[in-house]
Amino acid sequence: MTRPRVLIADDHQDLATAVAEGLGTEGFEATAVCEPEAALEAVRAGHHDALVTDLRMPGHDGFELLAASRAAAPEAPVIIMTAFSAIDSAIEAIRRGAYHYLTKPFRVAELALFLRRALDEGKVRRESRAMARSSGRPLDSLVGQSAAMRRVADLVRRVADADVPVLLLGETGTGKGVVARALHGESTRAARPFVSVNCAALPEALLESELFGHARGAFTGASSARSGLFAAAEGGTLFLDEVGDLAPALQGKLLAVLETGRYRAVGEDHERQADVRIVAATHRDLSASSTFRQDLRFRLEVVAVELPALRHRKEDIPALVQHFLLVSTERHPASPAVAVSREALERLLAAPWPGNVRELQHVIERAVVLAQGPELGLPDLPPALAAGRTPAVEAGFGEVVVTMRELQRHYAAWALARHDGHKRHTCEALDIDIKTLNRLLE
Repeated sequence: MTRPRVLIADDHQDLATAVAEGLGTEGFEATAVCEPEAALEAVRAGHHDALVTDLRMPGHDGFELLAASRAAAPEAPVIIMTAFSAIDSAIEAIRRGAYHYLTKPFRVAELALFLRRALDEGKVRRESRAMARSSGRPLDSLVGQSAAMRRVADLVRRVADADVPVLLLGETGTGKGVVARALHGESTRAARPFVSVNCAALPEALLESELFGHARGAFTGASSARSGLFAAAEGGTLFLDEVGDLAPALQGKLLAVLETGRYRAVGEDHERQADVRIVAATHRDLSASSTFRQDLRFRLEVVAVELPALRHRKEDIPALVQHFLLVSTERHPASPAVAVSREALERLLAAPWPGNVRELQHVIERAVVLAQGPELGLPDLPPALAAGRTPAVEAGFGEVVVTMRELQRHYAAWALARHDGHKRHTCEALDIDIKTLNRLLE
């Protein structure tokens, strides 16, 4: 069998040589590199199955070697060697993707144990991902065989391993979050974290700390340091939902991260490496926005994937109904529902679906919860939908009488559309808070 290739980086030659020789007796092909510049070149070459590096070295520290290793050989585990006084830095290295750390002095047998464990776990992850890809599971979440959805699935498959920013476009409720997860699942980063944040749900000051983290005492209430979502998504994917609502100041900071691959936590002087794939989503036309930086749009839109509205892919509704029926009955096992009647399906096909796939999902789950028998029928659908009515909010009340809840929901959706999907502006116009708006839209 091929012996695993381990690169040892430490500026203390005696230690590096001793560790390499010890690992050689443990069944590894170990190479010691003592010059930091030579170590960085060796790491960038990517001809290693694992990296063992000291944190504190002159010229290029362990963090740089860690970042370079993750870029050149993403599957290669990294183990940190450090003095007891630098444990905080070692923990930070773990947050950035290192597998483990050992405090000096340590036994080579202990290091060999962790290396075998890391390499075995990596093998299992690769095999699991290969099985998932062969069975098509990540893309199975993209339900539908319409031409529009086939184009989306094909584009996701082709761009998954490109490791470039992707911008998902489409109306609210079209499934941009589902596509983002499928994109992550199809990529080489699938074994690493998928982290999501809604840029419209948090105020500017809080969102900056949420994204980049903060130092202790950086602002009032920051009683302890905190790592942000960039650190949490290290090696994986960071999904920025509603990126069109990002505050101008944060747009500039996000642009800097995309250009340099580095970011700075709030209240810190030093920069950190960001090994993160950015996937963003918006329902707004960023090219026509006067508040969104166009240079940032160009950076995010290396690849754009546009999701069709449900009214433009109605041939997918039967498959979506069956999918949501299965999901909802698993979530509510006490429900007797196992099928949908022909009359109910025809009504679902005829509906305009202003809330897109998300609205259809909520309708099916509601029907499953209220179901009286094994087949979902018209009485199980919302009253307005069952009667084939759509409240004409903009045109006036007309002759159709609907419930106040139904009227409020459609009015809120209409107001949101009139404000180009901008929730903050919609709330100001309706004189309500964001929680109330979200509740009305559910």
